Amino acid sequence: MLKSKTFVKKTRAGGVMKVVREHYLRDDIWCGSEVCTECKDGAPVLQQDARVESDLCAYPHYLIPDTNVVLHQIDILEDPLIRNVIILQTVLQEVRHRSPPVYKRIKDATHEKEKHFYTFTNEHHRQTFIEREQGESINDRNDRAIRVAAKWYTEHLNKAPSVGELKVVLLTNDRANRDKAEQNGLLAYRCEEYIKSLTGNPELVDRLALTSDDQNEITGSKLLFPEHLPLSRIQAGIKSGTFLQGTFRASRDNYLEATVFVQREGDDSTEVLLQGLQNLNRAVHQDVVAVELFPKEQWVAPSSVVLQDDRPSDKETEEEEAEKKVSKSSRLLKPTGRVVGIIKRNWRPFCGMLNQSQIKEATRHLFTPADRRIPRIRIETRQASTLVGQRIIVAIDGWPRNSRYPNGHFVRNLGGAGDKDTETEVLLLEHDVPHQPFSQAVLSFLPKMPWGITEEDLKVRADLRHLCVCSVDPPGCTDIDDALHCRELENGNLEVGVHIADVSHFIRPGNALDQEAASRGTTVYLCGKRIDMVPELLSSNLCSLRSNVERLAFSCIWEMNHKAEILNTRFTKSIINSKASLTYAEAQMRIDDASMNDDITKSLRGLNTLAKILKGQRIAKGALTLSSPEVRFHMDSETHDPIDLQTKELKDTNSMVEEFMLLANISVAQKIYEEFSECALLRKHPAPPPSNYDILIKAAKSRELEIRIDSAKALADSLNEAVLEDFPYFNTLLRILATRCMMQAVYFCSGMDSDFHHYGLASPIYTHFTSPIRRYSDIIVHRLLAVAINADSTYPDLMDKHKQSSLCNNLNYRHKMAQYAQRASVAFHTQLFFKNKGILNEEGFILFVRKNAIIILIPKFGLEGTVFFENNDKPGPRLNFDSEGPTLTVEDQHTFHIFDRVKVTISLDASNIQHQKIRMALVEPVAPFFQIPGVSVALPEPEPEAKKLKLDR
Repeated sequence: MLKSKTFVKKTRAGGVMKVVREHYLRDDIWCGSEVCTECKDGAPVLQQDARVESDLCAYPHYLIPDTNVVLHQIDILEDPLIRNVIILQTVLQEVRHRSPPVYKRIKDATHEKEKHFYTFTNEHHRQTFIEREQGESINDRNDRAIRVAAKWYTEHLNKAPSVGELKVVLLTNDRANRDKAEQNGLLAYRCEEYIKSLTGNPELVDRLALTSDDQNEITGSKLLFPEHLPLSRIQAGIKSGTFLQGTFRASRDNYLEATVFVQREGDDSTEVLLQGLQNLNRAVHQDVVAVELFPKEQWVAPSSVVLQDDRPSDKETEEEEAEKKVSKSSRLLKPTGRVVGIIKRNWRPFCGMLNQSQIKEATRHLFTPADRRIPRIRIETRQASTLVGQRIIVAIDGWPRNSRYPNGHFVRNLGGAGDKDTETEVLLLEHDVPHQPFSQAVLSFLPKMPWGITEEDLKVRADLRHLCVCSVDPPGCTDIDDALHCRELENGNLEVGVHIADVSHFIRPGNALDQEAASRGTTVYLCGKRIDMVPELLSSNLCSLRSNVERLAFSCIWEMNHKAEILNTRFTKSIINSKASLTYAEAQMRIDDASMNDDITKSLRGLNTLAKILKGQRIAKGALTLSSPEVRFHMDSETHDPIDLQTKELKDTNSMVEEFMLLANISVAQKIYEEFSECALLRKHPAPPPSNYDILIKAAKSRELEIRIDSAKALADSLNEAVLEDFPYFNTLLRILATRCMMQAVYFCSGMDSDFHHYGLASPIYTHFTSPIRRYSDIIVHRLLAVAINADSTYPDLMDKHKQSSLCNNLNYRHKMAQYAQRASVAFHTQLFFKNKGILNEEGFILFVRKNAIIILIPKFGLEGTVFFENNDKPGPRLNFDSEGPTLTVEDQHTFHIFDRVKVTISLDASNIQHQKIRMALVEPVAPFFQIPGVSVALPEPEPEAKKLKLDR
C-alpha cells in the first residue's frame, strides 16, 4: 500500500516547488512473537513463556518502552533480567536523532539472542501507521503512534489460542501518555513502578535514572545556582553576539576554575576564564555551553592555586569560600565570564568510587569520579556496604539548582580497587578506548588459513625477496610494520628502501573489518598489554614483517648519493622476505662490531651513515629536538608486577629508523598531494602561540639565558645554546619544558585546510604511511598512494573531502585518548612499583612553581608530581608567590625557583584509595615548616598542555 503526501514550498530564488513524499505500508511485517499464528513465518524472537517474577505483573508479558524510557533507562534495559522487549521503529528513530550513543546501545541489545529484544517497524505496518493530525505536535503524534502499536499488539496476540495470560505492558513516565493508554484499555506503568516490582533482582532499583521529581526530593530548598536560559534565548544571544558558544573545560588543579574554548570562524579562537561555583553554573567537563562575558574591569587572571575538592563530607560549599580561592591578580588578565546555559550535555558513564555516608543505614551517598575534572555525584543505593572499596560506574541524571552536586544512579560494579584487571578496565573506559573482542562479523573478513603468496600477487607486485631487508624494533615487538634495506648500485649511488606491511591488501573498504579499524583508529599500548586496532591474525602474523617469511609490502625506494641527496623516488607494491628481525641494541652491536661484515651489517652501516646526514639536514632547517622523561618497567614473569624501572636509553639505531620513517612519510605526502590535492590525508603540527612560551622564556631568563621564539629555527638554535657548565641536566629540563609548550599534531584533509606545515619537523608537508598495523590513518594513505600509482582502484568515500575530514576528527580523538590511556597505565604501574619498593630517597628538579605548591620531576623514574605547602584542614606556612619569577617564598626562609635541585623521600600514600598518591617529603632544603601532613605528590594525569612530543614518525 502506498500513501503519498503532496505540498508546495517556496525556493530561495522565489519560485514554487512541488514536493511529493511517498510512504509505503505493508501487511506482511511479522510481529516477532513465537505464539503468533497470523504473521508470516520467521525466526521467533519474543518468547511465549515471558514470565518475569514481578509483584505488579504476575503473568507472562511483553514490554513496550516509550522513547524517554529508552533514553533515560538504558542501563536498566541492558540488564540480563529484562527480556522480551518490543522496540518500536518510532522510538528507535527518535532515539537515533536525540542520542546516537544510546541508539548504538539499544541496537546492540536487540542483537543479543538471550535478551529477546525485537524491533517492530510500526511506521510501515498498515495497521499501526498513523498520520499526524492538524495542530498535533510531533511528540504527541509519536506518543499516539506508540499507544496505537501497543493496542495492536494486545489485540493481535490475543487472537492466538495458546496465548493464555500473555499481555503487553507499556512503560512510560509521561503521566498524560499513561492516562490515555489506560483509557484505551492498555496496561501502562511508570518505569520505576515496574522495576521496583521485580523480585528477581532488587538491586536493579539502584540503576534507575532519577526523574525530575525524584531529584527534587533529595536536594535542599536553597537555590545555589542561577537558572539556565532556554535554548531559544541562547540561540538569539549567540546570533546577536551577546553570548559565546564553546566547550567547557574543567581544571584538574582547581575545582572552582574552568575555561570555555570558543572556536570562531577561520582559525581564530578565544578562551574565556570562569571562576567560582556560580559562574561555572553546573557545567560538566566537555559540555557545550553558552557564556556571557563580563566587562573588562571584571576580568581576572587564572589562579595559581592548586585546589582539589577532596573533602569527604557532603556539606554545601559557600560561595564566600570560593571567593577566597579565585585569583584577583591584575596581571595577565584573561576574558572572564559566566555560564548562562547548556547547549549540549556531554555526559557519559563515569568510573570511580563510593564515599559511604556516615549516617547509619543511609541510602544516599556521594560518588567520587576517577577523573578529577568531573564533580562528585549524589546517588541512591541500598548496597553501599558491598560497593565500598570497589570501582563502580555511575551515570549523571541531572543537576538541580538547589544541589551542590549533580544527581545520578549506579550502573555497574567493575571490581576491587587496586586490582590490575579492574584498574586497566577503568582507564580504558575513562579514555573511551574500544577494547571489546572483535565480533564474528569482523573476523569473517579475515583471510582463510593457511595463507600464502599467490601467482596473481607475483604478477602485479615487484619481487624484492632477494634484497637484504631487515627490521629494527623494540624488544618483544610482534607487530612489525616496517623494514629497511640499503645497497650500493653499479653507478656508485645507494638504493635505500623502506618497506611497510601492506595492511590495505587485507582490509578492503567498507566491510566490517574496515569499519571496526576506522572506529578504533589506533592500537593502544599499555604497560604489559596491547589493545589491537586489527585482529591478531593480521597484527602479529600475516601483516607482521617477521624474518624468514614472505610478506606483502608497500615499498618506498630512493636512489641517493653519498650526501643523502635524493636522485629518484619510486613507490611499488612488493613481496619481501626479511632476513633478520633485530632489536635496536642488536642492530647497534652489529654496526659497532668491526669484525662483522655480512650483508645485513653492511646494509645497517649504510643506513646509519645516511641517517646521520639526514638528521643534520633536518636540524639545519629548524627541526626541533625536544625531550620527555620516559621510563620502561621490568615486569615479574609470574605476578606481572613492576620490579624495576629505568629511563629509556636511545641508541643511534633508534634515530636511524626514525629518519627513514620520516623521509618515507614526507615522500608519500608529496606524492598523494600531487595526485589528490583535495582529498589527501595529511598531518600537520601548528606553531604554538607566543603566550605558550612564557614559562620557557622565564625559566631561561632566571639563569640569564635567552630563548628566541620567532621561528622554529630560532627556538632550536637558542635551545642548543642554552647550556650551563655547572648544571649538565639544565638543557634537558629546558627541552622538557619546551615540549609542554607545543601544540598537538593533527590529521587533516588537504581540501579543508590551507596550512600544511609541520612545525616540529620543519617540513612543509607530512603524513603517516609507515605504521598501518597500528594506525588507521596509514591505511587510508596506503589506499591513496595505491590509486596514485595505479596499483588499486578508488571508491567514493576516499575522494570525498568532507568524509575524509570527519574521519580525521575521529582519528585525532582516538590518538589523543590512546596517549592519555598509555600515560594513565604508566602512572598506575608506577604506584605499584613504589608500593613494592617502600620509601626511597631521590634527587629531583622543580619544573613549575605555583602559588601554594611546587611541581617536581624525578628524572630517574620519569616521575612528576605536586608538593603542596598547605591543606584544607590545617593552616599552612606563610607563602609569598611572585608570578614574574616565578618564585615561591616559604616563611621568609627559603625561595623556590624553576629548575632548583631538591632531594625528597618518595613513598606510596594509599590512604585515599580513589586517588592514591606518591607522597614526597623534602629532605633538602630541610626546614620544620616543610614537614607538614599535607605535603604530598599526586601522579600527574595527562593534560593537553603536557605533550610528550616525540619525532612524529
